[in-house]
Amino acid sequence: MSFIAQQWRPGRLGAFRMGLEHGAFCLGCCWFLMGLLFFGGIMNLFWIAGLAGFVLLEKTIPMGHWIGRIAGIGVAAWGLLLLTSAAISS
Repeated sequence: MSFIAQQWRPGRLGAFRMGLEHGAFCLGCCWFLMGLLFFGGIMNLFWIAGLAGFVLLEKTIPMGHWIGRIAGIGVAAWGLLLLTSAAISS
């Protein structure tokens, strides 16, 4: 709602410009999530359902931002583990 309140432009051309600005913001903000949704949706619907459930929990429960942070740390640690195991085995 803050975008609409602050960036309001009257008329059809204004609405079109607002749509372009908001779309560019969303793409810049969430490009990685959009990529995951595109490739995950092509490959496996269960991954998309899991990701949707994760985002739902993160956005709706109190202190949900900690879920994202903990998951981020876990995924980063998993990536480091994979890198170190690949370096040791080669």
